[in-house]
Amino acid sequence: MPTHHALDYVEFTVHDLAEAKRFYAAAFGWAFTDYGPAYAGIQGADREVGGLAEAETPRTGGPLVILYSDDLEASLRAVEAAGGTVSTPPFAFPGGRRFHFRDPSGNELAVWAEG
Repeated sequence: MPTHHALDYVEFTVHDLAEAKRFYAAAFGWAFTDYGPAYAGIQGADREVGGLAEAETPRTGGPLVILYSDDLEASLRAVEAAGGTVSTPPFAFPGGRRFHFRDPSGNELAVWAEG
C-alpha cells in the first residue's frame, strides 16, 4: 500500500530500452516487467516502484534520484562496469558518503552509504 507523501514511483526516459534494462540489471540487480516495446516496469521487493520509458529525447534535469548501498565502492565499480559514467566522485556529507553518475541515456542519479 502506498504511503501518503512518500516517494512512490520513479520513471526514467531512456534512448534504448534494452540497453537501459541491461545497465540497471548489471549495476544494481534490478528486475523488470515489459509492457510493450517502449516501457518496462521496475520491480521492487513487493510491488512495482518505477519504470523505464523509451523516448527519442530523454527527460533530463528532473529530481535527483538517490539509491542506498551497503557498499559504496562496490556500487561505484558496478556502475562503471555496466557502462555508467561517474559525474561526481565519492564525497562525504553529514551521515555518510555518496557519488553521482549518469546512465547510458544521460540520466543523473546518486548512490549513498552510511558512514
